[in-house]
Amino acid sequence: MLIGIPKEIKNHEYRVGAIPDGVQALVAAGHQVVIEAGAGARSGFSDDDYRTAGAAIAATAAEVYAAALIIKVKEIQRSEFPLIRPGQIIYGYHHFAPDRELLDSMLAAGAACVAYETITDAAGRLPLLTPMSQIAGRLAPQVGAWALQMANGGSGVLLGGVPGVLPARVLIIGGGTVGENAARVALGMGADVTLLDRGADRLAELEAVFGARLKGAIATPQLLRALLPAQDLVIGAVLLPGTRAPRLIMRSDLACMRPGSVIVDVAIDQGGICETSRPTSHTEPLYVEEGVVHYCVTNMPSAVARTATLALTQATLPHALQIATQGLKNAVARDVHLAAGLQTYAGNVTHAGLARDLGLPFIAPAQALS
Repeated sequence: MLIGIPKEIKNHEYRVGAIPDGVQALVAAGHQVVIEAGAGARSGFSDDDYRTAGAAIAATAAEVYAAALIIKVKEIQRSEFPLIRPGQIIYGYHHFAPDRELLDSMLAAGAACVAYETITDAAGRLPLLTPMSQIAGRLAPQVGAWALQMANGGSGVLLGGVPGVLPARVLIIGGGTVGENAARVALGMGADVTLLDRGADRLAELEAVFGARLKGAIATPQLLRALLPAQDLVIGAVLLPGTRAPRLIMRSDLACMRPGSVIVDVAIDQGGICETSRPTSHTEPLYVEEGVVHYCVTNMPSAVARTATLALTQATLPHALQIATQGLKNAVARDVHLAAGLQTYAGNVTHAGLARDLGLPFIAPAQALS
């Protein structure tokens, strides 16, 4: 199979869909790989590294998008829409739920979109999303601490405080991978951390990890609203795989928060948990609504692209080999976990949660592929 790896063009997106070792594995399996010039440069991989691994270097994105299988990181951007062909396999993060224009374009093109964020494993986890969730979670307290600085519109509170001055209060909403990693770093920075989650079992697991340093409670709307006024930093860490994030904080709730407090909405890829959240970029990461500073960057892990690329491609390569070697139909038929990642095929929505969220007809992957 001819496999293409384009250069990412989203704002400050420096990750790349495969590292040279991954390309070498694909070539060794009998596939041809073409990568756009400079695609891996900002992650620390030169064009010569990819040539040595067996890839051809393409001067333009159009040459790369001639491939049958495209391996990338972030969702297809508007300028790339015309490059997508019927039957082409796009393997990457898609985040369709909050972006109807993107979904409609992929449906119209007849692309087969396999989403990293909904591929599962035998334990019901999301192994291709996990490494980026770990990174985003660990970054969230760091960028929150930065946003709290006066020059950024924040209230001027130091996350860890100093002797004689209380530390910042941090509220983490969601106890999954993002929430756990955010708690780890926020506690390490000396903050006063509270975490809300819907599951008592999950809260017990986190208590076993962090002990009494982490204050955990069952999430309810009433408790959330009671806690918000005292918080310096709120981290949105809720994920519903493949569907839009639930709206948990409304504009009216911001009025009770202290001016200069900060919301880091890690769930922004799926629409965000705040009514006032809207996507931002690494170029312009912050804005203020109702006196509250918002950080809603949709590709947070790109800030540490080297680490993120190495972590991501370790997880994505096995399925790339599976798709390329077996063909998409056979691979999906043989692997229910890969089938969970198929979101569109031949103009159909093939992910039940996405179809339900957007009110669109759903066709099961097996039926669509037949």
